Amino acid sequence: MMIREIDASDVNRLMECIVQLSEYHNQISTNFKGSYPSRPYELTLSVFEKCLLNGTSHIAVIENNEKIVGFCKVDIAEQNGKLDYLVVLQEYRNQGFGNQLMTWAMKTFKANHISCVEVKVVDGNDAIHLYEKFGFKINAHILKYYSK
Repeated sequence: MMIREIDASDVNRLMECIVQLSEYHNQISTNFKGSYPSRPYELTLSVFEKCLLNGTSHIAVIENNEKIVGFCKVDIAEQNGKLDYLVVLQEYRNQGFGNQLMTWAMKTFKANHISCVEVKVVDGNDAIHLYEKFGFKINAHILKYYSK
């Protein structure tokens, strides 16, 4: 399986991945089970499309027989970068695909002269270990309160 960057015409093919990511976050979230997704999936994909078209984002996918089994979205803004999404479908985890996507992301940041990269991780997500392996360190804990 190879990594390739996609363009805006492929964005809707990411639906299964973002749905499964929300389901996963609802299972593992320490404090906010059931609160994902934070916006409709179609809106998320629309934002992805706009970001690809205006050049502020890059998205790479891993495919198996034309099925997208994982993707990574990075955002580029001046000297700052954001690792916005990294997801691998459950049945394809622990095969090195997350590592491959992270390697692609870090190369993309370097090619764009990005000196500072941010990633937000849902509390309870073991993926934090992958990010730490690539040199990320906890900078802050963000606390949220939602009135009922």
